[in-house]
Amino acid sequence: MALFKKWCDSEKDEEGRKRYWTLVEKDEGRAKIQAPLVETMRSHYDRLERIAADVERLGYAAAAKILNAELPKTPTARSGDLGEILATELVEEEIGLRVPVRRLRYKDGRNMAMRGDDFIGAEYGAGDGKLWLLKGEAKSSKVLGKTTITNARKVLDRDNGRCTPDSLLFVANRLLESANEDDVALGRAIRDEVGFNSLRPGRIGHMLFTMSENAPPAALKEDLAAAAKNRDQYVVNLRIEDHQEFIAEMYEKAADLGND
Repeated sequence: MALFKKWCDSEKDEEGRKRYWTLVEKDEGRAKIQAPLVETMRSHYDRLERIAADVERLGYAAAAKILNAELPKTPTARSGDLGEILATELVEEEIGLRVPVRRLRYKDGRNMAMRGDDFIGAEYGAGDGKLWLLKGEAKSSKVLGKTTITNARKVLDRDNGRCTPDSLLFVANRLLESANEDDVALGRAIRDEVGFNSLRPGRIGHMLFTMSENAPPAALKEDLAAAAKNRDQYVVNLRIEDHQEFIAEMYEKAADLGND
C-alpha cells in the first residue's frame, strides 16, 4: 500500500545522484494509516497467513500469545525495529527496489538487534536486466544527533561501500529456500555477487533512514554533501513529534489481535 503518501507530507531535494528527503506527518495522516501500519508491522515478524492460521486453530488469545512472543518488549528494541520496518516500506514504495527478506522474522532474541546491514534492497534493472543493490542503515531515536549520523555513515562506507558478505548470503539463502522461481534466480544472483564482487559502486546505492522527534539536524545534510558521488545516495528523515509514545502505541496495537 502507499503508506507514506497517505501519512506524510514530504520534501525531496535532488542533486545528481544524491537525494535528501524529509517527511512530516499530515493532519489526520496517522489515523488513515494506523490499521494498515499495524498489519505491516506484524508481517515483518511473521507471515500474516500464519498468524491467521493460528487464530483459526487456536483462537485469538492463544494466537496473540504466540505473536507477542515474537514482538520486542524493550523501548530500545522497539525503536530500532520500527525504524527498520519503516525504512523497508519506504524503499519499496518510493524507490521501487524490493527488500526481499523480512529480517525481523529471523531474530534469535526479540529484544536483540540483528547483525549485518539493516536492510538490503535488490532488483534487476528494467533496462539491462542486471543486479542492483541498496545497502541501508536505519536509525530511530528521540533526539537525532551528529554522532548517530556519523556512525551510520561509517557502517555504510565499510567494506568499500558494499553490502557485507554475511548480510548478502543471509538474503540469498532465504531466497533460495523459496518455491518462487524469480526469488530463486534473485538469490543466485546475490550469492554470485558474494563470490565475484562484480558490481560497480554505481550499482550499489546507500540509504541512511532516520526517524526522530526533533527536526533533522544540520549534520544530516552535511553527511549527504560529503557522501560519495559515484553511487545513488538517499538520506531520509521521518519526523514523529511524539516519537516514543508513537512507538509504544503502535506495538500495543500490533500485539492486540482483537477477538473478531
